[in-house]
Amino acid sequence: MTVRKNQAALTPEEKRAFTNALLELKRTGRYDRFVTTHNGFIMSDTDSGDRVGHRSPSFLPWHRRFLLEFEAALQAVDASVSIPYWDWTADRTTRSSLWAADFLGGTGRARDGQVMDGPFAYATGKWEVAVRVDGRNYLRRALGEGVAQLPTKAEVDAVLAMPVYDMAPWNSSSNGFRNNLEGWRGANLHNRVHVWVGGQMATGVSPNDPVFWMHHAFIDKLWADWQAKHPTSTYLPAAGTANVVDLRDTMRPWNDVTPADMLDHRKFYTFDTEPAAAASQR
Repeated sequence: MTVRKNQAALTPEEKRAFTNALLELKRTGRYDRFVTTHNGFIMSDTDSGDRVGHRSPSFLPWHRRFLLEFEAALQAVDASVSIPYWDWTADRTTRSSLWAADFLGGTGRARDGQVMDGPFAYATGKWEVAVRVDGRNYLRRALGEGVAQLPTKAEVDAVLAMPVYDMAPWNSSSNGFRNNLEGWRGANLHNRVHVWVGGQMATGVSPNDPVFWMHHAFIDKLWADWQAKHPTSTYLPAAGTANVVDLRDTMRPWNDVTPADMLDHRKFYTFDTEPAAAASQR
């Protein structure tokens, strides 16, 4: 059974295995196909077609399946690798361990946002951004510039206390757990983290930055935590909607996956508990 660990608890060997697997997926071109898929499912509330990956109830099961496919790709390179999660309520500064040169590298330089250190710096020649929203082919970050503070544990706890998964009109104006976690209402949790990192993370091609996977692994963990707190609450809508995904509807781009299939993460992986060592990384 795959165990997803807090990134703050990874050993140097585990960090190298994870980054090496990412680099191998990039070398083969497989990584960029995940970026393209994600960018294709950035949808607005006004789309006439169905909304699947964002601004809709299936935001959480869609990304759960997306991460499962990416994790399988990593494990095809190195069976020991899983996606670590970044608890940004604890590791919340530019000095946190995930931004070190031996892991993801740090923020971008002032004049153009280009990441200059770590294994994903353009200068290494191994991480050219091919799926772009502009002409720049290097990884960019602007940690803490777009928004000053990452979400707090108190803000997360308030969202985890919400008893209803989602509700009409099933979009970015909806109340309920999903939309408050996604960040279109309330404390702006998931979305705020994307903006805090900046660079490609603040765009539809956000998976160009490997921190995307660690951020979404934590979002997925928060969904699992909410499920444990509210065992009688489940995914909504159950049936009858027009352009969002009901419980047993298939989720594009897959033709055999429904939200119902994604409700129990324990069929696929478990999470470790947050290590005490995380406090030393703040």
